[in-house]
Amino acid sequence: MTSTSSRAAACPNCGTTTDGRFCTQCGTPVDGATCAGCRATLTPGASFCHRCGTAAGARPSRAAASDSGSSNALPWAFAAITLLAFGAYVAAQHFSAQRQPAAGLAPVAAGPLAGPFAGGAGGGPAPDISNMSPEERADRLFNRIMEQYEAGDSEFVQNMSPMAIDAYAMLPTMDPLRRYDLGRILEITGSLDLAEAQADTLLQENPKHLLGLVLAGRVADLKKNEARRAELARELVAAAPAELALERPEYEAHQNDINIALTEARRRAR
Repeated sequence: MTSTSSRAAACPNCGTTTDGRFCTQCGTPVDGATCAGCRATLTPGASFCHRCGTAAGARPSRAAASDSGSSNALPWAFAAITLLAFGAYVAAQHFSAQRQPAAGLAPVAAGPLAGPFAGGAGGGPAPDISNMSPEERADRLFNRIMEQYEAGDSEFVQNMSPMAIDAYAMLPTMDPLRRYDLGRILEITGSLDLAEAQADTLLQENPKHLLGLVLAGRVADLKKNEARRAELARELVAAAPAELALERPEYEAHQNDINIALTEARRRAR
């Protein structure tokens, strides 16, 4: 019989030694803990599931606990539905391009949000996203959504966001850049708890990550949590010099977001 003591680990939150998947002292997930809502593996120390936003340590529903077969089949069904959605979208683009060559997705303007898959300055039909890699699809959809959000086209943002969120769910891994991008889409569409879960995961991996602090601050502002907003502003100002010196690629991609957040944080500190 294997002893449970071989699995003993220190809680990433309070330091208590525990041999379960959740800390017996504070309830924080440790290595191997799974979400009660979607069964995703939780990041050790996270307060929320990065996939569905369920609070760490929540009790699984009776349906979730009794139907593991359905849970295992869900990712495959989810991927199939997403691929069908992409296929329909690409077909619509192709049909529109045949009738009106100038129609379709306009090229993304050059700037901090413009990715390598944006259209050229001369215009032209939108690229066939069915031939893109999962990372390229996610980047392209993020760029288009943010461009239209800044232009005030809320209908486009709401219509395209489900497809973009599905694209992120199909990524083999989530790096900090794309986790922040997903969090921003969730934030601007009002899914604040899910956006907060993305920020929480970024900060669990690096408590001084500037984009984690920026995203968490935006969510706190929208939730009107002034105390949390002020705390995050102080942490952002303190962390910025050393973090910016690291020249992380995600900082370069979202330099404008960081600059705006730093300006506001310094104004609050006066």
